[in-house]
Amino acid sequence: MHPLLLPGVYAPQDDTRLLARALYDEPVPPGADVLDVGTGSGALALAAARRGTRVTAVDASWRAVCAARANALLAGVSLRVRHGHLFAPVRGETFDLVLANPPYVPAPDGAPRRPGAHGGPHGPRGAARAWDAGHDGRLVLDEICREAHGMLRPGGVLLVVQSALSAPDQTLQRLRAAGLKAAVTRRRRVPFGPVLRAREHWLREQGLLGAAEDSEELVVIRAERPV
Repeated sequence: MHPLLLPGVYAPQDDTRLLARALYDEPVPPGADVLDVGTGSGALALAAARRGTRVTAVDASWRAVCAARANALLAGVSLRVRHGHLFAPVRGETFDLVLANPPYVPAPDGAPRRPGAHGGPHGPRGAARAWDAGHDGRLVLDEICREAHGMLRPGGVLLVVQSALSAPDQTLQRLRAAGLKAAVTRRRRVPFGPVLRAREHWLREQGLLGAAEDSEELVVIRAERPV
């Protein structure tokens, strides 16, 4: 079933599908507690819930919250959906698995700054908040790296998808520095979508794209909190 989408809500794309495959490979037992941050339409949250897990989905967009709730109802699946930025709505809770498909695209006018409510007065607005992530693409990724350890139970796992344009090596380093065991588990090259095509010249000027590159590499990073 194709999810219900509202204007401004991120539609499932190649990164969603790559992260879903990583989710299917993860040995998550029924009854495990799963958190999906930046849930968008709720596609990943629903995939996790169909495995018999207890899923909380979070998004900073009210439209995304409404879409995720509607899609759960249409699918006959139970989801707890919360509105807010990243981990703020579930502060004090811990999870067996955290899924994250955050904004990760470098943005020409995205000077490094805290996004506030991620799309509020200190961050991108409208549909752009689903992909724009500061000048280096790490605005939200770095926040996830800082907080992931505290959101995971011992033995818990974070699965996060990002572009090679936003420095996966930095994600690995920061997660490891936070006490997690981290590695890239999946890679996939995909053609440029509309966002990258629109800023292709700028990305080449920044040295983020080679002169002949016409595709983007996506990676999934798996990070585990030691028992």
